[in-house]
Amino acid sequence: MKKTVWGARIFAALGMALSLSLTAGAEDQLHIYNWSDYIAEDTIASFEKQTGIKVTYDVYDSNEILEAKLLAGRSGYDLVFPTARPFADRHIKASIYQPLDKKKLSRYANLDPVILKSLSDIDPDNQYLVPYMWGTTGIGFNIDKVQAILGDQTPKDSWRLLFDPEIVKKLAECGVSLMDDPIEVFV
Repeated sequence: MKKTVWGARIFAALGMALSLSLTAGAEDQLHIYNWSDYIAEDTIASFEKQTGIKVTYDVYDSNEILEAKLLAGRSGYDLVFPTARPFADRHIKASIYQPLDKKKLSRYANLDPVILKSLSDIDPDNQYLVPYMWGTTGIGFNIDKVQAILGDQTPKDSWRLLFDPEIVKKLAECGVSLMDDPIEVFV
């Protein structure tokens, strides 16, 4: 996806965040905590220039780090980007988030109702969450290389390719890797 599209999407999210004004009395500042590499390099500077609002943008590399900071209390962030399940679900139950004032979110009506409905099991009436990104984690492999090594022993449609130590040992020369995040792999 082109940077301008990513920038436009995050800019819209930042605009919505601005409406939240969760930092007490600091309407000229916005504190954001997000995954690294989720916005274009020029997005924050562009937003600050257009709005006059100073952005403090911190990044994390796991939901667990985000959750620890939020559960400790008084994180100081106005806008965070957790994975919905199970993290945002737990955060809502722990009353970490303030309800959204949807009247201040001018583009809220443009959100996909199907995605909003899918979030309603953890956020009834969509009071706390605004969908930002949607995606899946896939598994890919080069079948020719795998079959060249395993031959007739190649498992078909099986998790054994990733989790059987004997198979992984044989495939090591090809390179075998998996995300270091069970939630992203299995949920």
